[in-house]
Amino acid sequence: MTTRNAHPRPLTELQQAILGLLCDRGPASAERIREGLQPPHRLKDSSVRTLLRRLEQRGYVTHRTEGKLFIYEATTAPRQVAARSIRQMIDRFWSGSVEQFLTGMVDEKLLTPGEIARLAKKVHGTRSRKNTDKHE
Repeated sequence: MTTRNAHPRPLTELQQAILGLLCDRGPASAERIREGLQPPHRLKDSSVRTLLRRLEQRGYVTHRTEGKLFIYEATTAPRQVAARSIRQMIDRFWSGSVEQFLTGMVDEKLLTPGEIARLAKKVHGTRSRKNTDKHE
């Protein structure tokens, strides 16, 4: 699929909303997307099309033609976008150190030591399964 640095800039709130709509509801025309963004985002059709074009240029969406309509589809799941955004924050604010990032999350009481321990077990379990799969 895409590499970690394929999308250098984080998505804007509107771009994330569009990607979320496409992931939740499936492929859609620009008009359907515009309608789906309302009421919090009342946009002109041309604004939605510009946002979609930019998302497509960056590889987040693709389109196919049905008659005269462009039907847009997400190529990247919101979870992947979120993971990439977190990676960018870690690179920017903690010089790429996930350990410093997590320590800061605990220091600021955003994560408890118990939550970190559960995450560590999950990571260890995932690594153990991958190692077992390699040796089979």
